[in-house]
Amino acid sequence: MDQVPTLPIGTKKIEWRILAMSRPRTFCEVTALDRALEVFWRSGYEGASISALTEAMGINRPSLYATYGNKEELFQKALARYVDLKNEFFDQALAEPTAREMVSKLLYEGAAILTDPEHPVGCLSVQGALACTTDTERVHDELAKLRATYEARLRQRFEEECRDGRLPPGTDPEVLARFVTTVSHGMSVQASGGATCEQLREVAKMAMRAWPVPDQA
Repeated sequence: MDQVPTLPIGTKKIEWRILAMSRPRTFCEVTALDRALEVFWRSGYEGASISALTEAMGINRPSLYATYGNKEELFQKALARYVDLKNEFFDQALAEPTAREMVSKLLYEGAAILTDPEHPVGCLSVQGALACTTDTERVHDELAKLRATYEARLRQRFEEECRDGRLPPGTDPEVLARFVTTVSHGMSVQASGGATCEQLREVAKMAMRAWPVPDQA
């Protein structure tokens, strides 16, 4: 076995990195990262312990620190993987011919994604921030920035349709974007609490009834 010298607690992570870097890697970094993503997705950032992460990833602590960095750095890499997946669906929705069809796709198909048994329920950008404390403010801010990015993309689409006259006069793109993201985030929380796809689609149906329509003369 490797003889690990005794070092001050503050240098333990450095010690593990040096030890792990001296050994050839015997695991798939992408697969291990996907497993870490599932842990963060299911438990949130605070709820994901290093022990739970290493167990799910099938690696030890030295390998984790040497390959991915500390817990926050690992989370950032896992979040990037998640964003790639989410962007694919979001881009498909943005390709819909009208804003109404776009939002309908985001909510109705989003209900299926939020409750898909193939991965943890809910949304990482919402779930990951629910239990953040002041000690993890950077993670909280990063997740808030991610949610704001999607809201901004919705607002931009609504602004375009307002200019083109495809949304009724008086429609506020910013408020509409906030409404849609609020419903979407609420659906994520409900999914985490056990709501089914059909139950979430009932929420989506109710939300779509609030879609702006021209005033009846």
